[in-house]
Amino acid sequence: MLNLVIFGGPGSGKGTQSAKIAQKYSLFHISTGDVLRDHIARRTDIGKVADSYISKGMLIPDKLMIKILEDLLVSRKDETKHGVIFDGFPRTLPQAEELDRLLGTLDTNIAAVIGLEVPDDELTARMLKRGAETGRADDNEQTIKSRLAVYHKQTQPLKAYYAETGRYKAIDGMGSIDGIFDKICAAIDAAK
Repeated sequence: MLNLVIFGGPGSGKGTQSAKIAQKYSLFHISTGDVLRDHIARRTDIGKVADSYISKGMLIPDKLMIKILEDLLVSRKDETKHGVIFDGFPRTLPQAEELDRLLGTLDTNIAAVIGLEVPDDELTARMLKRGAETGRADDNEQTIKSRLAVYHKQTQPLKAYYAETGRYKAIDGMGSIDGIFDKICAAIDAAK
């Protein structure tokens, strides 16, 4: 079983690269952003709570995110048998620790954390372009600034957490999608 985390600032290409990784390595792709946006669109109780945070560029509470993820892993056991790529999770140190604990109970672990490294000005430009093309509500200038601030304060410290255990694989997130993907595949193959 191969479990991976894709890590990087908002707009770094996590979703694009995760889809390619999932296809190549037969992994189940869990995009917490997609899961939460689905709950918001369906106006579930989880969606209402999530929207109250996401619309302000904030992260939803760790306990709620972990519960959503655990329920997803248990309910989709057959689809996760080859492994999972976690896209957008973990985003805080407590989430990373809880993910390690949860996977340990399932007798597996995170093999590698793929860190897409992209400068903030490029992240902002990418998200503004994505917002214009897709109409994604959280891709506006005010929310982007907030999301980047939250990323640097709460998520970026995970880089050190994963680097300490040798699982963090830094990938230059600038360049063509295929060129970045080739670098990611080399890092994954070295970590297997």
